[in-house]
Amino acid sequence: MTHFSEKFIYIFLTGLALLSWWLLQYSGLIESKKAITPKQSPDYFSAGYTKWEMDENGRLKSKLVAEEMTHSTNYWATNTKKPIMYFFNENKPPWIIESETGVLSKDGLKLQLNGKVKITRDKSDGAKPLTVNTSNLLVNPKTSYAETKAWAELISPPHITTGTGMKVTFKEPIHLELLSKVKGKYETK
Repeated sequence: MTHFSEKFIYIFLTGLALLSWWLLQYSGLIESKKAITPKQSPDYFSAGYTKWEMDENGRLKSKLVAEEMTHSTNYWATNTKKPIMYFFNENKPPWIIESETGVLSKDGLKLQLNGKVKITRDKSDGAKPLTVNTSNLLVNPKTSYAETKAWAELISPPHITTGTGMKVTFKEPIHLELLSKVKGKYETK
C-alpha cells in the first residue's frame, strides 16, 4: 500500500467516525424534543366541577358549575364546558347565567362565557321575572359584574328590549344597562 492510500483511508475513517458521532448527537436531539410536553397539553380535568364563593359574612355569594373542566399546561386559564354561574342576593332568587363554553382565568377574576349566553332571574317580591339572551359575556365573579359588546335581548313579559352592548351588576343595587341601538316593545294594560 502506498503512503497516499493509507492517509486517504485514515482520513476517510476519521470522517466516517465524525459523521457517525454527529448523526448520533443529532438523533438524540430529535428524541429529546419529542419528549417535551406540548404547550397546551391537559394537566388535569374534571367531569363535573363546582366552585363556591362566600361573602365577608359567610353567606353564599356565587357558584360556578360546569359539566367539564380542563386545565392545560402552560396555559393562563381553565376551559369549561356548559358552565353555569349563579349570583346570590339575600332573600332574592339567584341570577343564573348559562353558556356553551367558558374560560376561567388563572386568578379566577375573569370568566369569559362564549357562544350563546342566557341570563335568568325568577320572579320575586317587587321584581318581575327576567331573561336576557346575548353572547360572549365577560363575567367578574368577585365583583358580581358582567359585560358584553354583543347584541342583547331583555325579556320581562310582556316587555322586550334589545340593544347592542350591555353592562350588568348582579349584587344589590342591581343595575342593567344596554349601551346602544336600544329598541323596545312594551305592552300596556
